Amino acid sequence: MSARPLAAVVLSVSAFAVAVAFQNPDVAPQPGTMPTASPLTTSPPQYWKGNLHTHTLWSDGDDYPEMVVDWYKQHGYQFLALTEHNVIADGDKWVDAESNATRTKATKKYVDRFGEKWAEFRTTKDKKQVRLKPLSEFRTLFDEPGKFLLVPAEEITHSFAKRPIHMNGINLRDTIKPLDGKDAIETVRVNVRQVSDQRAKTGRMMIAFLNHPNFGWGVRAEEMLLAEELKYFEVFNGHPGVRNYGDAAHASCERIWDITLALRLGKHKLPVVYGLATDDAHGYHEYAVGKVNPGRGWVMVKAPFLTADTLVKGLEAGDFYASTGVVLNEISRADKKLKIAIRTEPGVTYKTEFVATMQGTDLTATPKTIKDKDGKETPVTSDYSADIGKVVATSTDANPTYTFTGKELYVRAKVTSSKPHPNPYAKGDVEVAWTQPVVP
Repeated sequence: MSARPLAAVVLSVSAFAVAVAFQNPDVAPQPGTMPTASPLTTSPPQYWKGNLHTHTLWSDGDDYPEMVVDWYKQHGYQFLALTEHNVIADGDKWVDAESNATRTKATKKYVDRFGEKWAEFRTTKDKKQVRLKPLSEFRTLFDEPGKFLLVPAEEITHSFAKRPIHMNGINLRDTIKPLDGKDAIETVRVNVRQVSDQRAKTGRMMIAFLNHPNFGWGVRAEEMLLAEELKYFEVFNGHPGVRNYGDAAHASCERIWDITLALRLGKHKLPVVYGLATDDAHGYHEYAVGKVNPGRGWVMVKAPFLTADTLVKGLEAGDFYASTGVVLNEISRADKKLKIAIRTEPGVTYKTEFVATMQGTDLTATPKTIKDKDGKETPVTSDYSADIGKVVATSTDANPTYTFTGKELYVRAKVTSSKPHPNPYAKGDVEVAWTQPVVP
């Protein structure tokens, strides 16, 4: 039997009438009384898998939004945010259908999947164009209560002194135009505030997070930690150009995280910053190391229901973890212990490292500069004590536990498996998960 285009499959719920006839007057409800209602749901909170950084042809991705969403839904994701540069996928937009070989391939696959009646074409100046569907139009093909949810979002794309400073606004109602700041810190702060202001104005639950701080070496640890409104950042981003692991002169994103946590808590009396993993996917036609593909990083958010509001609440509570493949059944804190339950796979080994910075650790910075391509001295994240972000315990158990001493500024855990990532960010990567920092 041949497959039908997705858009031709109409999901309908048959209308039916229910006639309740009480033949026995002894059990019939009396006038003015109401039958006892049962709860609509008694489901406990669960982890929902989602990606919060994705691009399509609405900005600089190379595939149609419906195709991208279809990929994520078919690969087991339960929520997805399309984060186009400085735009929410809304309004009227046409793009060339056959501008290059990749676009021609994408258009053919799009029509094959969704059907000729769904795809809309026109010819302008002898060029075949296709209309990009807005989010409000195509989401009806995918949203399913309790199974899959599209969350409106935007990548607020800006810079300071040629250093890229990008932030994602999640569950936005309106597009946000990036604002300038007097420096990198203020640039982060004013744009996070824009999301907070829209949240207050609309009553919608929203968050903003800093993307890929090492992309173009955009944001140093010292800048991130002083952006008081910032509560989240990408500790892992699947784009091969964002330099997650740093280099000889630049701190890795994990190192930036620990420096930020240690100085926020130990010196500036500011709250923690949570770490997310995302794809930042742009390319959907060629899959390999070095390509900007989906499926490399995501978050698992614990929430009772699959709604934008409950997902944001879970993120705000730190009730989530970041992953590139490792699955955690549970993360709990009780009786002065941090407990993790790993969903193990046959033949795969796991190492859990509990990472902490202790009270009294030297938080002194040793400033460091490098020369840019023009020979100009440029500051980078400073050097700090190796006791910042120190591994304080290691376990190979499936249910590792850390007992707090009370002297920690924070504790977080990193679970590293022996399983190679199927389409890694960098050659040799294995699957990993990061829990959020907790303060004893």
